[in-house]
Amino acid sequence: MIRFSLAAIGDSAQSEIHSDSIETKPIVKQAEAILRRALLLQTISARYAYAPLQMALCAAFALTTPCAMAQTAPAAPPAVGVVQVERRPIIESDTFNGRIEPVLSVNIVARITAFVEQKPFVDGSEVKSGDVLYALEKPPFQAAVDLQQAAVAQAEAQLENDNTELWRKQQLLQKSAGTQEAVDNAQATQRVAAAQLKSAQAQLETAQINLDYTEIRSPIDGRISASLVSPGNAVSPTSGTMATIVSQDPMYVVFQVPTRRAIELREQYADKGGFDAVKVRIRLSDGRVYSETGRLDFVNNAIAQDTDTLPFRAVIANPILKLQTAGGVRLRELVAEEFVTVLLESVDPRQVIAVPRPAILSDQQGTYVYVVDDNNIARQRRVRLGQSTPEMAGIVDGLKEGERVVVEGIQRARPNSAVAPAAATASRS
Repeated sequence: MIRFSLAAIGDSAQSEIHSDSIETKPIVKQAEAILRRALLLQTISARYAYAPLQMALCAAFALTTPCAMAQTAPAAPPAVGVVQVERRPIIESDTFNGRIEPVLSVNIVARITAFVEQKPFVDGSEVKSGDVLYALEKPPFQAAVDLQQAAVAQAEAQLENDNTELWRKQQLLQKSAGTQEAVDNAQATQRVAAAQLKSAQAQLETAQINLDYTEIRSPIDGRISASLVSPGNAVSPTSGTMATIVSQDPMYVVFQVPTRRAIELREQYADKGGFDAVKVRIRLSDGRVYSETGRLDFVNNAIAQDTDTLPFRAVIANPILKLQTAGGVRLRELVAEEFVTVLLESVDPRQVIAVPRPAILSDQQGTYVYVVDDNNIARQRRVRLGQSTPEMAGIVDGLKEGERVVVEGIQRARPNSAVAPAAATASRS
């Protein structure tokens, strides 16, 4: 009778199963359970010396063991979305720190010494050129005008009398009834009277000017600040600023460009019309890009010695915001002395090698992308960024047209590992 040692077979099978990879652990547990049952049956069959049962058990074990030790198939390469590298239009842009300034700014001061009687304007409102801002007391200045008008009338009467006296003296001289000396004296008196009339007229004009100064009017269109003087207070030319008016539309944007960069920009746009080929946009403090576009209108004629920068200035529109008011005053987006980020952009886009922003990764060594080669292997490629936009990144060095770059599922890609590339969703749409 041929006897089989199931225990020996079980030990060999267990050794083979445990040498498998970690991925077969569920199958290993199933095989171990089968071996435990087989060993139990061997014990029973040995006790009763039942050879056929041993043969059957061996056959059952032979059939179940290959299934238990079968290994899972290798995992498929991860799916990634790719785009083909190509030249795209990029608006060249440079960023600088800037500040909003009014085109016109006026400090309102008193021209005479008087008490303030009225303040017709609303603090913070927009005023027009010629609007009355302050009304000062008029009676003393009106009296001065009346006095000078009387002085002018007196001087006119005196001049008329002296003219008549001069005519009489001249008539007597012609009839040999008078002397030349009398004519000369009358002529001198007449000239003095004429001069006194001009003096009186000048004093009247001065008095009238001072009377006009009792109404302080706005010299420009703009928005006025809060009044620093209230009615009932005395003001004078030395009392300081009463209020400030700044023009609202358009506004200046002033910014400093490093000298080296200014030279590069000048050469960059030399064949495109110079700085006339540049448009100015601004980013507000909350991160929004202002909807209006400005233009350069001034480049300083000297370098700022303390910062080695060249001052630039642009003009940009500042229209009224619809449905936005404060205290009944209509608001505008730009405010004088506001800090902004200046975006100096080319008018015409430039064709450069560019990839979508999501394709750009970075580490301590710099920026890189994953390029999929002809064998569908992801290769890490170092790149140098150039002019970019929020959506696209311009590539100066590291990529060629026609190469495939991973932009979707990029977290699944590994250097020198196989991937399953497909056209990215954005490129298909």
